Amino acid sequence: MNQIHPKKLLHSKWTATHPQNKEKHFAVIETEFNEEQTLVRCVMQAIHSKREFEIEWRDLKNTQRWKTGWV
Repeated sequence: MNQIHPKKLLHSKWTATHPQNKEKHFAVIETEFNEEQTLVRCVMQAIHSKREFEIEWRDLKNTQRWKTGWV
């Protein structure tokens, strides 16, 4: 399990363990917190294609799908 602190997600880099559409490397480009400082939005961008998508930040803890950094 990847250890993640929500406040340190912005600009973090990730590698997909099962790339799709030649997209393997990603970066978190946007995070949004509510009044209680709970992370409510996390946007990732594929480095190769620049495609952006929202992700449930807790999904990044799954080491079967994601590795920290660019491997």
